[in-house]
Amino acid sequence: MQQYLAKCREMVDAVANQQANIEAVASRFADAIRAGRMVHVFGSGHSRIMVEEMWPRYGSFPGFHPMVELSLSFHHPVVGSNGQRQAMFLENVSGFAERILRNYDLSSQDAALVVSSSGCNIVPIEIAEGFQSRGIYVAALVSDAHSRASESKRDDGRKLTDFADVVLDTGAPVGDSMVQIEGLETPVGPGSTVGGCMVVNAIKVEVCNRLVESGHPPKVLTAGAVLGKERAAEIFEAAYDEHGRRYAKLLQSLGSQ
Repeated sequence: MQQYLAKCREMVDAVANQQANIEAVASRFADAIRAGRMVHVFGSGHSRIMVEEMWPRYGSFPGFHPMVELSLSFHHPVVGSNGQRQAMFLENVSGFAERILRNYDLSSQDAALVVSSSGCNIVPIEIAEGFQSRGIYVAALVSDAHSRASESKRDDGRKLTDFADVVLDTGAPVGDSMVQIEGLETPVGPGSTVGGCMVVNAIKVEVCNRLVESGHPPKVLTAGAVLGKERAAEIFEAAYDEHGRRYAKLLQSLGSQ
């Protein structure tokens, strides 16, 4: 346990050392939200966790569009129907990403965060590629050491980091697991989710600060224990309504281009 916690403390420093990149990403994300558009957040596999960490949950606000494909991330059955083997297979089917993006009326005013620990699976790579081809600013969140040590599933060898304007690092090691136990061949205790959640929340609070400073304070989902039940419920309803209005813009001219 102590070894794992020590590794987590190292990841805090790894995230803190990326302040300039996090601030740059936050500025572009705030621009998209102020323009009435969305920041698209995509992750397959366990990277789905970071997507849902961004929005919706306590301490979060409208402006982020969580893109979660259950066929790529519904891991609970493990085997059988909707099992892990199928999800891992689909994650490397070329062309799937474009079918996902086809559902939205995207704009160059949008921005995107694409999350993949290895940065080597085809669907996240092609999602980022599709965003960039539409003139959308893309930030990638990877485990840098793991990505560098891993081989892309694409025939051309290109990785998620090749289709990003800014690359952010979870700070997790090669293979993700951080603890080596004597007598056990394989390391245990993954760290990419810990580092990834720190990165997305660092971005989130920086975006919030910029929105407040520019006179556009966001509707932050907040517990009734903090604000009282009535005020908290009022903010929840208003935040969800705003999300709906923003989401509607992603559909309004669909297929007319």
